[in-house]
This record gives sequence, structure tokens and C-alpha cells, in this order.
Amino acid sequence: MSENLDVSGLLEQMLAQIQDRLRQGQMDAPLMIGIHTGGVWIAEHLHKQLDLQEELGTLDISFYRDDFTRIGMNPQVRPSKLPFSVDDRHIILVDDVLHTGRTVRAAMNELFDYGRPASIMLAVLIDRGGRELPIQAEIVGKVLQLPAGEEVKLTGPKPLKLVIQKKTQ
Repeated sequence: MSENLDVSGLLEQMLAQIQDRLRQGQMDAPLMIGIHTGGVWIAEHLHKQLDLQEELGTLDISFYRDDFTRIGMNPQVRPSKLPFSVDDRHIILVDDVLHTGRTVRAAMNELFDYGRPASIMLAVLIDRGGRELPIQAEIVGKVLQLPAGEEVKLTGPKPLKLVIQKKTQ
């Protein structure tokens, strides 16, 4: 595929979009939370570049997925780590690929179990369309249209690389 899938360039675009939002005063002292696994890798980079004061939070949404009974247990379930209160805080929620919206819905369900954020801004490296739920990212590295039967995956963490491959199911 001839698409430009340079992860570092996409991260820089995301960083610039977030910095612009912060300069406009759209979020005061935001917290950043990455969704395991690829979202955490992306969030680690953005968190460091933004020099956010609070520690990076992580979510493993395995138990919150609505397809848990269909796909089974994720063999690498990790504990979520939110070393702060989310109550009345602005959250930047980070994931690698936005597709159906179900992962983000599960992440928001888990976040609300911890408290009630003031706002949640979704930042994704790739928006590949195909939404099943009304979820929209505000920060997007790249919109990517793929033919049926193909998917994009982020591999890493070092180096971070986007791979387009045939769907496995």
C-alpha cells in the first residue's frame, strides 16, 4: 500500500493538535490515559512530549468489552492503573486504531466506574472508519480507508510500526 504510515510523523501531528487545543484553553491540566496495548504506547510518547504533570494512566478494558463472551478472555489481561482521581478532571483518552467504537465505549464505561470526568477528548493514531457506535475522535493522526478484509495494527513498542494485513478471524 502506498499510504504514508510513518508513525513518528503521525505522532507529531497528534501532538500539534493537542497542543493547539491546550493553547486555546479547551482543557485545563488534563490527565492522559492510554488504552492497552497500542494506546498506551502512543500515550507514553504524547505524555512525555506534552510534559504533563500527572502520571500517565492506563486502562485494560478486557472485562468491559461487549464481545467478551464471543472472543473469550484476552490472554494478556493487565491491571488498569489510574494513579489519580478522574472526578471533575479533563481526560485525554488515547488509543491506536479507532474502528467500530466498541473499545472506546468499554474504556469510557471503565472510566466512569472510577468517577465522573469533566470531559473526555479521544485521541487516536488511526481512524479507519466502520463505526458501529456513535463515537468520534477529536485528535486523529490519519484517517485511513481500507478494503474489506484488511486491518491495520500497531506493533511495538520499539519501534512503533503500522502494519496493514488481512483480517484474522
